[in-house]
Order: sequence, then C-alpha cells, then structure tokens
Amino acid sequence: MELTIRYFAGARAAAGRTEETASAGRSLDELVGELVHRHGDRMAAVLAVASFLVDGVACHDRRAPLPAGVTIDVLPPFAGG
Repeated sequence: MELTIRYFAGARAAAGRTEETASAGRSLDELVGELVHRHGDRMAAVLAVASFLVDGVACHDRRAPLPAGVTIDVLPPFAGG
C-alpha cells in the first residue's frame, strides 16, 4: 500500500527526481522524516518551508494518517512577479 510524492521546483532538485513512492498509513510528519533520511540536508531545508497538498487539498493536520493511493505534492515557496 503506497502513496505517490510529487516534487516541484527546489524540492525536485533536492530529491533528484520528479516523483517517488512511499508506504501509506503514516502521518505527513513521519513521511517528511523518511524523505529527509532518503535525501539529506538539502531536502530537510526545502521541506522545512514547503507546503503540502494531499490529493490537491492543503494539508493542515500533519499527524493524520495518509491513506494508500493519495498523491502528496511538495511545493516549496515560489518566486514570481
């Protein structure tokens, strides 16, 4: 039972890929810990300031279990004009 993580901008650069999978059933905080373990300090810095969407909806409860089949979008702050 897995979920999909999609990376954008600086998160993509830190992960070295656009997408990967992880086990479902744990919280966003736990998933973030795993991603830092996988990808290191650069990812930790990005995730500390990123926003997260769960199936397109902003995640406000970082302790709620993430069900199988969802897509997590990792959105670092964007510069723009």
